[in-house]
Parts: sequence; structure tokens; C-alpha cells
Amino acid sequence: MDLQLGDKAALVSGASQGIGRAIAKGLAREGAKVVLVARRRNLLEAVAAEIEQAGGHKPTLVDADLYDPETPARIAALAEQALGRIDILINAAGGSRPIPYDAPLPVWDEGMTLNFFRLRELTHAVLPAMQKNSFGRIVNITGSSEPRGVNVANAAKAAVHAWAKGLSREMAKHNITINSIQPGRILSEQIMRFHPTEEDRRRFAQEHIPAGRFGEPEELAALAIFLASPPAGYITGTVIPVDGGMSRFAF
Repeated sequence: MDLQLGDKAALVSGASQGIGRAIAKGLAREGAKVVLVARRRNLLEAVAAEIEQAGGHKPTLVDADLYDPETPARIAALAEQALGRIDILINAAGGSRPIPYDAPLPVWDEGMTLNFFRLRELTHAVLPAMQKNSFGRIVNITGSSEPRGVNVANAAKAAVHAWAKGLSREMAKHNITINSIQPGRILSEQIMRFHPTEEDRRRFAQEHIPAGRFGEPEELAALAIFLASPPAGYITGTVIPVDGGMSRFAF
């Protein structure tokens, strides 16, 4: 399938590792020009080198801390300056925040800021240009709807789902789609911290994942890249798990 991404410009947050990295490389492989955003410049440079070695356009790198309230507007401005426009936004920054149920307010603020507030602000920063161009694809990498305990990220990602669904209804008339992907146990730096040994990962997969294994970032990236493409224009407002069948909800 021709995904028609050769003339598209993409902004990818959380692009230095894991899922964000795989999506950025996949978009570049399809011909898109990409802006890579993360805190660790050295990791961004490594991703950029891999993209160029594979024949992709030279990426624009933006090292940024999303806790800074000025960061979303700065990222959007730099990306539009570098590429002329932003057609695709991949919101892949964020991370799990398991906490005690009675954690203090600053702990909740930190997790909600990274996993919801800045994601929303970055999206809103790029929407005016997408509306002007009558094209946009926004893909949010979120999280489980089946929390196993109190986790700020679960609450934040649920907020993303509800916000994205509402926004998708308003943006559809502008040919802008907004979708969310729920990763299961996709191999990444964060997942390796939770499941540090092969034995632990094998045991968890046997007990909880019908597919019997953890997923690779590229397996989720394939869906994200399709949702970011012009042919996916009739898919919007969805929340799609990529988890090897681990989730138990039918709806």
C-alpha cells in the first residue's frame, strides 16, 4: 500500500527511544520529513543518524523538557520553521507513574502535566496550521484502561482518551483525524525497568498475554504510521490497543 507520506511533515515527541523512536524511523522510511523531540540530545542524534543512513531526509532535532510550560509553543514554532508546516503530530512522550493512593498533590501535578496537559497544549499549538491546510493526523500513544493500582499515568491517559474523542468530532470537518493507541507490554526502556529479566518477561507473558510474548516497538509503529497517513482519513476518535490480546474488555 502506498501510504502517500512522501510529501508530509511530521513532529514526533518522545522520539529518542522505544515507541516514539520506531514511529519516527518508520515515518522517515515512508518518505516523511520529521522533527524529533526529546530531552536527551545524544539519543536524538543517534536516531537521526539511523534515519539518514537508511536514506531518509535529515531530521530536525529539538531537545526540550515538556515540564516547561513554554515548551509546546516553542516546539511547534521550531517545527513549522524547519519544515514549513506540520501535517502529522505523534504524541509519544510520557511515562508510567505508579503512586500510593494518598500521594501528595505535587506528585499528581507532575504526572498529569507530562501525560496530559503538555500533550494537549502541543496538539493545540499545531492545530491552527493543520486547519489552514485542511489536513492533519494526530496520534496519541496512551496507556491501559485496566489499571492494576493507582497510577497517575492511567488517570492522565483516560483524560487523553476523553479529550481526544471530543476534539476529533470538532476537527473532522477540517480533514484532521485524532486517534489514540494503547500499548501493552511493548519492549522499551520503561518496560525493561518493570520486567528486567528474560525469565520475568516470559513468566508475565505466559500468564497475561495470549500472544505469549512482549511486543516490539515496530509492531505498534506500523499502526501509528498508517493512522498518520492520508489513506486513514476515515478513522478518527478511536482508541486502539496493541497488546497481544492482553486487554480483557470487549469494548
